Amino acid sequence: MEPASPLTADALGRAVADYVEHLSFVRRASAHTVDAYRRDLVQFVEHARSACGGPASPAGVTRLLLRDFLGSVSKGCTSSTVARKLAAVRSMFRHLVRMGKLRESPAEQLGTPKARRRLPAMLNVESASEVMAAPSAALQGTDATRARDAALLEVLYGSGLRVSELIALDLEAVSLGELTLRVFGKGKKERVVPLGTKSAAALSAYLALRGELRHPRTGEQDPAALFLGSTGRRLGVRWVQKLVHRYGALGTGRPDLHPHALRHSCATHMLEGGADLRAIQEMLGHSSLSTTQRYTHLSLDRLLEVYDKSHPLARATHDD
Repeated sequence: MEPASPLTADALGRAVADYVEHLSFVRRASAHTVDAYRRDLVQFVEHARSACGGPASPAGVTRLLLRDFLGSVSKGCTSSTVARKLAAVRSMFRHLVRMGKLRESPAEQLGTPKARRRLPAMLNVESASEVMAAPSAALQGTDATRARDAALLEVLYGSGLRVSELIALDLEAVSLGELTLRVFGKGKKERVVPLGTKSAAALSAYLALRGELRHPRTGEQDPAALFLGSTGRRLGVRWVQKLVHRYGALGTGRPDLHPHALRHSCATHMLEGGADLRAIQEMLGHSSLSTTQRYTHLSLDRLLEVYDKSHPLARATHDD
């Protein structure tokens, strides 16, 4: 706590101190959560004192003061940060109401700023191809692990799977004959997604070597899981993330590449290739079409970029 602004200096400060203690010892929130709430609430107390010209109290906090606070912090923060600060203030006032120290909370009727969902950076088609080819150029690992990695990347990108869906795949989910995968998505909803010819070829090559991925001492192997680690166990999310980081760096110099970026790249490249939005929605397992429509913005941005670089009228405008 900053010495120049001790929380115990007034009623509002003491209310914040009590609530932070409640978070720590009664609700047993994590240290990270407690620290975040403390910082946001201290900032609110200081703003309230400045607005009141002196000591502040919970009863003296109005909706107008809260709006003024949110307006001031929004000048240097993202909408998600403003929403977090409002959540901290709102939570504290709800606590005061529950404890009978206030009749009603001044924060209840305030709308939460809508945070814009940010999509992970995606790859263009050329970069995606380079990442897909990276396992064949890798020096580490065995033929079996390189074949597995190639199949894993092809399925992530080619079928647009979530990483959680990928690691949950069983052998029986694969139909090389029909070129399909049976996937269980969010809420255990089952869907059938297409398997591209390159993905099918990579899976076929991997399945021919999958039997080599066993525990080095016991020889044990998960009989159901599609993608196995070198000890014969089903791969986990973190392991897949590390693999994608590695091949992102090897293929395109992108060590920050995330599995979800391959999913987004798949959807965007399909849209740019003329795929129907409803078909993409079904393939990705989105419950709402509005989620899928985010890709139209990316596609439009790409279209404008290409137009700006290639259209003669666009060039003439800049030349002038």
